[in-house]
Amino acid sequence: MTKPESAGYDYDVVISGASLAGSAAAILLARRGVRVALLERRSDPDAYKVLCTHSLTANAYPVLDELGLIPALKKAGAVRNDARWYTRWGWIEPKAAPAGPALPHAYNIRRSTLDPLIRAHASQTPGVDLLLGHQVAGLVQEAGRTVGVRASTPQGEREIRARLVVGADGKDSAVAKFAEVPARQYENTRFGYLAHFRNLPLHGGIGQAWFLEPDMAYAFPNDDGVTVIAVLPDKKRLPAFREDLEGSFYAYVRALPEAPPIDSAERTSKITGTVNYPLLSREPTAPGVALIGDAALTGDPLWGVGCGWALQSAQWLADAVAPVATGRGDLDRSLLTYARKHRRQLRGHQFLAADFAKARPFNPMERLMFSAAARDESLARHMHLFASRLIGPLRFLSPVALAKASAVNIKHRRAAVPPEPLSHTET
Repeated sequence: MTKPESAGYDYDVVISGASLAGSAAAILLARRGVRVALLERRSDPDAYKVLCTHSLTANAYPVLDELGLIPALKKAGAVRNDARWYTRWGWIEPKAAPAGPALPHAYNIRRSTLDPLIRAHASQTPGVDLLLGHQVAGLVQEAGRTVGVRASTPQGEREIRARLVVGADGKDSAVAKFAEVPARQYENTRFGYLAHFRNLPLHGGIGQAWFLEPDMAYAFPNDDGVTVIAVLPDKKRLPAFREDLEGSFYAYVRALPEAPPIDSAERTSKITGTVNYPLLSREPTAPGVALIGDAALTGDPLWGVGCGWALQSAQWLADAVAPVATGRGDLDRSLLTYARKHRRQLRGHQFLAADFAKARPFNPMERLMFSAAARDESLARHMHLFASRLIGPLRFLSPVALAKASAVNIKHRRAAVPPEPLSHTET
């Protein structure tokens, strides 16, 4: 009798981390006939990530749709993530064109709601075995490539062999560490704190973000009537926050233009955050290994793109490797396809984010685009597409867009200059 092609492997793919990226990848791979072990170090199926923007940018909508999660998100109370952004030139308020389609969107939803939802969805997907309380303690390697993991479990250590090991285990990825995938680190000279509030009205009932050059803040409405407020100041302000966190947090929010009335709202969480959150970039593959989500690329939290990129990278990986993960094809070539896609889609975004993480004022190009977007509806929509990561830096800063922004600002300056009075001889 001929041995099946899967002989010698417990699964086709082992995924470490059953949060957004890992659960999404498990679902998408299993639907394509791949046998998946989904490992989660925490034993509680309702565990969730606390420190997060809780925002799924519009680039994630197609992935959510493919996963079949849109109805469940709506039922759970997810809020469309429409938003407006404050700049020194005024508010940028993207709106759909009068005769055009609605602006693309996704959702704001707290991770305490989202993580258990997508993890349960994964556990109910045929072909996925959710293994809670399993933490990767090492990799199994043969002939220079990874062929499985050693997992620490409540019952002791066990070995799980697979053709592909996926690290979906966050910015401090154990899989990346054991595979000796180096990380390139970019300093983030802002720190961040956030808290959850109930009964907090926002202008227009939509998200708000403040670009204060160099400080930042945002307020995003979420499910169950909860609004998340985050402040991201320059580290020069850190000593004051350390001396009086609550007082500094409230004073910072009160000073925002059109500040949300936090003093009359009910705070439903602690003020939590981090004083050191560098941006990280890793090569997304190694022999027998793929990295997705924050394990491959950790962006600046002020942009709220991490959740969207986690879901997108899961989809890119599934599309690339599912046809060969069962042993019928060249896995290394498929991993190369995934790596190229990941770099092509995200490297430019990360470059700009790393530069802005230096906590500097806007540079001349940013001043041009942000000021024009505050003055022109079409450029506000263009800004929305970029903020939603539906277009990349090259399209955002295309010659056509720059020319349009320049024309808008020239027209604005001319309109702001009063006409010279007519002389006596001209009257």
